[in-house]
Parts: sequence; C-alpha cells; structure tokens
Amino acid sequence: MIESLLPPGVASSEAFDDAAPAPLFPAEEALMTGRRARRHRQFATARACARRCLADLGHAPVALLPGPGGAPAWPTGVVGSITHCDGYRAAVADHFGRTAALGIDAEPAGPLPPGVLGLITSPAERAHLSDLAAADPATPWERLFFSAKEAVYKAWYPATGTWLGFRQATLSLSPTGSFTCTLHPPPTAPALDPHYTGRWLTTPTLVLTAVARAGA
Repeated sequence: MIESLLPPGVASSEAFDDAAPAPLFPAEEALMTGRRARRHRQFATARACARRCLADLGHAPVALLPGPGGAPAWPTGVVGSITHCDGYRAAVADHFGRTAALGIDAEPAGPLPPGVLGLITSPAERAHLSDLAAADPATPWERLFFSAKEAVYKAWYPATGTWLGFRQATLSLSPTGSFTCTLHPPPTAPALDPHYTGRWLTTPTLVLTAVARAGA
C-alpha cells in the first residue's frame, strides 16, 4: 500500500504481521532489552522492512540505530523513514540527492485519545477538520491529521535537527488523498523550504501518510 503514496523509484517494504523471521543486529537487540514482546516483534519486522529497502538500493544490511532525535540513522547517502503500529510495519528509502527527505506514518483508523486534538491543532485547523467531517463522516480525519503532521516531522527533523511542536505546523487535508503543510520553525533553524506536500490513504483499520521531497 505505501508504495502508492510515493514517487517512482523510492524503495518501500511493508508487512502486516510479524510472521517472517526478522533477526536484529546486537546493537538493535540491546535497544529492546526490557521491552514487551509485542513491541520487540514490531521493531524487528520494521527493521527487516528497512533492510529490504537498503538491499533494493544496493546497500548491505546494517544496524539502524536511533539518532539524536530518535529517528533511525540511515547509511551515508540514504534517506528513509520507518513506521509501525498494530497491524502494520513499513519502511521507505532512497538515494540522497534523488530524494531530499522522506517521512511516513501509520496509525490505527480510530479516533484520537481524548484531549489530543486540542494539543495538535489550531482553531482554524479544527474548523477545517469539522468541514471535512461534515462532508465525509466515515473518514477518520482527526487521526489522519495527526498522522500527516507526524510524516512531515519525520521528513523535517533528520534534515535540520530542529524540534518542532505540532502547532508549529499548519496543515490542510484534501479529500482527494493529498495534503499540504507549512512549518513555522524558530529563527535558529536551518533555512530550508518550510512547505511540504504529501499523500494519504485509509483502510477500514489503518491510516497511512507519506511525504517525499525531491532532491536538487
């Protein structure tokens, strides 16, 4: 599914369960010490998806350890993104230069926990979501909104090393499967284009979003 949200040439891999063997590198295994078995399996399957993407790009398998912001540190010359939630694990990657930034996110297709919407949206964004829900109440717009901001952040942070809050992003969803986002970074952030575009899809159980910024 995730490949339908990406430009041609971006490597992708996904799994809907943890049935396939997914061995971890020792350093990755150490990260899972003390974690619940379910979380361990999801992590391992998602890393296996990432290594399949690397293989598609001609890279040998390597440990993918979290960098300073928690995002996986990909090999030099590669940009990528990983996501996992109940019922879904995925990774995407491409050569840096052909693609400048990638961000993907998967969420369960259900309502957000109480109180979350007010933390991640502005009044104008909540009005936008109300309009979308009135026109199409079957789509989990609030969860989709959260996921799209996550995908944008996953594309932004590895390129800048700058933290942003959810309200430092102004997002607009199109009912036709796309979205736009403008970030409002602090003056000290690197001078990158703050405008992002992405795509989304939903299934009865999942929400998927993806951002892919072309290279120079």
